Amino acid sequence: MLHPSRRAVLLLAPLCLLLSCGESGKQSGALRIAVIPKGTQHVFWNAIHAGAEQAAKELGVEILWKGPAPEGDRQAQIHLLQNFVTSGVNGIVLAPIDEQALARPVADAAQNGVPVVVIDSSLQGDAHVAFVATDNRKGGELAGKKLGEELGGKGKVIVLRFQQGSASTTLREEGALSALAAFPGIEVVSKDQYAGDEQKAKAAAAALLLAHPDATGVFCPNESTTHGFLVALQQSGKAGTMKFTGFDASEALVKGLEQGQIHGLVLQDPVTMAAQGVRACVAALRKQPVEKLQTTELALATPQNCKEPRIASLLQPDLSILKGQ
Repeated sequence: MLHPSRRAVLLLAPLCLLLSCGESGKQSGALRIAVIPKGTQHVFWNAIHAGAEQAAKELGVEILWKGPAPEGDRQAQIHLLQNFVTSGVNGIVLAPIDEQALARPVADAAQNGVPVVVIDSSLQGDAHVAFVATDNRKGGELAGKKLGEELGGKGKVIVLRFQQGSASTTLREEGALSALAAFPGIEVVSKDQYAGDEQKAKAAAAALLLAHPDATGVFCPNESTTHGFLVALQQSGKAGTMKFTGFDASEALVKGLEQGQIHGLVLQDPVTMAAQGVRACVAALRKQPVEKLQTTELALATPQNCKEPRIASLLQPDLSILKGQ
């Protein structure tokens, strides 16, 4: 017959096992890192997912991938972040939709012992452990300068913005406007119209083309606005005749570039951006040094250089790691 104290130990053992395994990886097993993009439909976010999974494989951690639908829904993103904290993830990598609205939830996550690394678009406050992104203002300047050169320094330009509160695209828009201002013969005829997702961008672009039939150039700051405006140009018969620079890449945008309907695409390196974000989050969890600000590569793709190896790799990132997911 077992001594009472030994019987108590045996009875408690299963309970201890349940407790140790019920912390969603915090006390045992692989670290669980939630990655929350601004959306999940576009190639840019698929590349972010691929980069996160590559780093996870390298580091032996698990990625939990979930983004708001539709893209740009700040309230849905806040709820996702809060739910991941409640569920007990170890850390979070976040591309914030709104630099103000996500600041408090990120601070709350930090207070609950869940480090957050911000990628792609900046966030107000200093609760996040690191920020990994493109130099977005510089990217906008590249696009604005290219557009001005394509126009020969004169013409009327439309700037279709993405969404209020989006820090990354705001910087790109400001950078493009600054670069265009260096061309005294260029007039920006619209710079206050916001689009949002691709369908809204298409509708906004169609309206802008009607309102400004003499416009000769256009700049868009992200994939959804660039694609929406490209479709509107194609449907209006103006594709290729208007000078056009935009941001990011997709199959449709690459085709537009190759056909001379887009004259410049500013490319980021989302695979590397996400991988660095996951590495920074894991380093913070493992009490290793983390560089607070990390900048990733920028490149300008044109119809002339789009077949060059490095440009081609950014235009069509390797997503093979996502097969079967």
